[in-house]
Amino acid sequence: MKPTPADPDAWNAYLAEGNAKQARKRVAADVLLRDPSGRVLLVNPTYKPGWDLPGGMAEANEPPEKTVVRELREELGLNVVVHGLLVVDWVAPHGPWDDQIAFIFDGGVLDGDGVLEPHDEELSAAGFYSTSDADRMVRDRMRRRLAAAVRALREERTEYLHDGDAVWSFP
Repeated sequence: MKPTPADPDAWNAYLAEGNAKQARKRVAADVLLRDPSGRVLLVNPTYKPGWDLPGGMAEANEPPEKTVVRELREELGLNVVVHGLLVVDWVAPHGPWDDQIAFIFDGGVLDGDGVLEPHDEELSAAGFYSTSDADRMVRDRMRRRLAAAVRALREERTEYLHDGDAVWSFP
């Protein structure tokens, strides 16, 4: 007999069993952060080839927008305010990786001298680059995701992608 909410302990055990059987998604969260000239912040990770938007992987039960704030504080010593959601990208399984949900948030414009130093061993460098330079520095999927984020910011909307390719725009 299947438990019911009338028996909270049995019901929660039943729900926990179902939860344990469901697929888990990896969640990545990046931020589009610009300088007053409109250049975008890129970071050079030490653990993979190519430059990337700043951000990283969510920890267990961590909301993606909190991931961005934590990662930028840890890696660059920046306190970022998230202004909105620009991109959601479903990334298909590839290589040894299961599928993933990747977010890009709007981090606004960073005032200051533009000199950023990595604060941990995960990054070797960080800097602001024109979008045309950024296009040459990032890998293919990130190039498409970055273009979607810039487009979404300009058009004040959110884009939904599959592997970096546009599927829908909101609103």
